[in-house]
Amino acid sequence: MRRDVRILLVGDEGVGKSTLITSLIKETFIPNVQHVVPEVTIPPEVTPENVTMHIMDSSARPEDREQLEAEIRKAHVICIVYAIDDPNTFNRLSLYWLPYIRSLGVNVPSVLVGNKIDLRGDDVTNQSLEDEVIPIMNEFKEVETCVECSSRQLLNVSEVFYFAQKAVLHPTAPLYDSREHILKPQCIDALKRIFKLCDTDKDNILNDKELNEFQRKCFNAPLQQQELEGVKEVVREHEPAGVNKEGLTETGFVFLHSLFIQRGRLETTWTVLRKFGYGDDLSLREDFLLPTLDVPQECSVELSPHGYQFFAELFQSFDKDKDGALNYQELIGLFSTSPGNPWANTAFPQTTITTETGSVTLQGWLAQWSMTTLIDHKTTLKYMAYLGFEGDTRTALKVTKPKKTDRKKGKIQRNVFLCYIFGAPRSGKTSLMRAFVNKPFSEKYHPTKEPFHVVNSVEMKGVEKYLVMQEIGADQEADILSSRKRLDACDLLCFVYNTGDVNSFAYLAALREKYKVENVPIVFVATQSEVDLITQRYEVQPDVYCRNIGLAVPRSVSVKNNQMAELYHILTSVAMNPSIAIPGSQKDKTKDMWPPKSYVVASVITGVVILTGFAGYKLLKQHSKTIGSSAQAAAVAAIKKKKY
Repeated sequence: MRRDVRILLVGDEGVGKSTLITSLIKETFIPNVQHVVPEVTIPPEVTPENVTMHIMDSSARPEDREQLEAEIRKAHVICIVYAIDDPNTFNRLSLYWLPYIRSLGVNVPSVLVGNKIDLRGDDVTNQSLEDEVIPIMNEFKEVETCVECSSRQLLNVSEVFYFAQKAVLHPTAPLYDSREHILKPQCIDALKRIFKLCDTDKDNILNDKELNEFQRKCFNAPLQQQELEGVKEVVREHEPAGVNKEGLTETGFVFLHSLFIQRGRLETTWTVLRKFGYGDDLSLREDFLLPTLDVPQECSVELSPHGYQFFAELFQSFDKDKDGALNYQELIGLFSTSPGNPWANTAFPQTTITTETGSVTLQGWLAQWSMTTLIDHKTTLKYMAYLGFEGDTRTALKVTKPKKTDRKKGKIQRNVFLCYIFGAPRSGKTSLMRAFVNKPFSEKYHPTKEPFHVVNSVEMKGVEKYLVMQEIGADQEADILSSRKRLDACDLLCFVYNTGDVNSFAYLAALREKYKVENVPIVFVATQSEVDLITQRYEVQPDVYCRNIGLAVPRSVSVKNNQMAELYHILTSVAMNPSIAIPGSQKDKTKDMWPPKSYVVASVITGVVILTGFAGYKLLKQHSKTIGSSAQAAAVAAIKKKKY
C-alpha cells in the first residue's frame, strides 16, 4: 500500500474548490479566499490510514491549462467539484471533465463532489440524486463515489478527502463490477487462493479455529464465539451453500467479501488481500515474492531449519492417503495456490527419490527443494510465498559462508553440494545419476538432450548432506570449463569414462588439457566394471594418468550390477574436503592408494548413501529414523507433534 496520496481538486470556476480546502484546514468558513490555494500537506499521524496526504488546488481558466494538465497527470485521485445550485456544472461532469481527463491518458480514480448543499431546494430527494449520478458512474468506471458537502456549513468536508484517500488506498475497480454488481474474476481467484491457504487441514472448510487464525493474521484480533456464529448466520441467511455444520465454505468466504464491498467496507477486503501479498492490480507484489536477499560471491543459498520444517509440514498436509509419498493428484493440490509445479519443464520426479509408482517421498521432496534452493534460490523464495509461508520468507533460507573461508578453516559447513558430471557420449553419465536416485538401469541408450540434474542425501557422520549432480553435455562443456565463475559455483568435477570404450578416457584427458582444468577437485570414475577391461587408446592408462597428476586412481563401478563402491559417499567427502582431490595437491604422497589417506579416515567414520525407496521413508512414524541434519530433524519433530 502506498504511503502518500496526492489529491487534486478540479472543476468549473466558482464551484468552491479553494473554499473546500480552506474549510478543511481552518475548520471554519472563510468567505474570501485566493483564486488557487497553495499545496497542502497533511501528515500521516492525522489521517485514518496513516499516510501522508497532499491536496492540490487548480484553476479552470484557459491560461492555466498547461499547469492543470501537469497536475492531473501527477494526481493519485481527482475530485471533480460541481455546485449543487448550478445544474450546468453538474452536466459538465460527463460532458467535459471526465472525457477531458480520459483524453490525457490518465487512469486514476475520480470522486464527484457536490458542493454548496446548503443552497439546495427542499424538493430534491435521494432517489432523484441516485438517478442522476448512477448513469455517470456506469459510463465512467473511474468514478468511485459521489459525496455532497457544504464548505460554508462544514458539512461532510472531511468526508470528501476521506473518500478521496479511500479511493486510492481501497479502490473499487479492481474488485467489483459496479454495473453487474458482482466481484471481478481476478478478485474471486485471489480470495479462493487465500481460502485454500487458510484451510490448514485441507478439508475445504474453514472451521472456527482456522477462521480465528485468519482473523488474527489479517486484523490482529480473534473473534469471540458469539461473533463467529453471527458471521456464519449472515452467510447462512443470504448464501445457504456458504456454510455447513463444520464451518465456512469457499462459497461463503467469497460471499462475505462481496457483502463487505457492497456495504462500502472495501478496506476489509483490501486488508485481507494485502496481508496475503496482493498489490492494487490484484497480482502478488514483487517485493512479496522476491524480497531482497544479498548473496555475496562464492556463497550459496540453502534451506534453513524453518525452510525444511515448512516443506515437511506442507508434505504432510497434502499426503491425503498417508502413504508417505505425494502422488500426481496430491502434487496438483499442493501447487494449486501457485502458478504450478516449478519443475514442470524438468525431468521431475525422475530427479529425486520416488516410490516405484513415481510418487515423491518425503526424502525426495526435501532433496528436490534443497537442489532448487542451491541452483536458483529465487524460485524457492517465490514458492514459499505462493504456498503460504508465514512471515518473512528469507528466514526459510540461509546464505553460506564463502567457499574460500570454509576451506581456509579446513571445515566445510555447507549442507548442499554441486557436482558437475563430464564424459563422452555413452560413457554412462546418465545411468550413474539415475542410480543415485534409485531409478532402474536401462540397457537402451538415450542421449541427453536437455540439462539433467538429480539430488539425493548422503549421510556423513550421522548428518545428512545433499549432493546435486548435474550432467554436462558436449554443448555445455566450453561454457562451464572456460568460466571461472561457473567452476566456482560447483564443488567438484566427476570425470566419467566407459572401460569398454577404447576412446572414452582420451575424451576426458583432452578436455582437461584443452581447458587447463586446475585447482578444482576432480574424481575419475570408470563405468561398466562388469565387462572385461579394455586398454584405453591414450599415451598412458587411467591409473597412471591419475597418479601422475596427484589424484587417486579411478573408481570402478557397475551400475548394471549395482556395484557402486560407495561412489556417492566419496563424491560428497571430496566436496567437503576438496584439497584431497585437487590435481597436484596429493602428488607423491598418495599416488598408490585410493582413496587418499585423509579420505580413508573419513570413510571409516562416515555412513553410506541413503538410496532407499518407498520402504525406507516411514520417517513420520518411526522414532528410530530421522532426516539427519538438525534442520530436517526439527522439521520431522514438528510434524510428529501435530495431529492431522
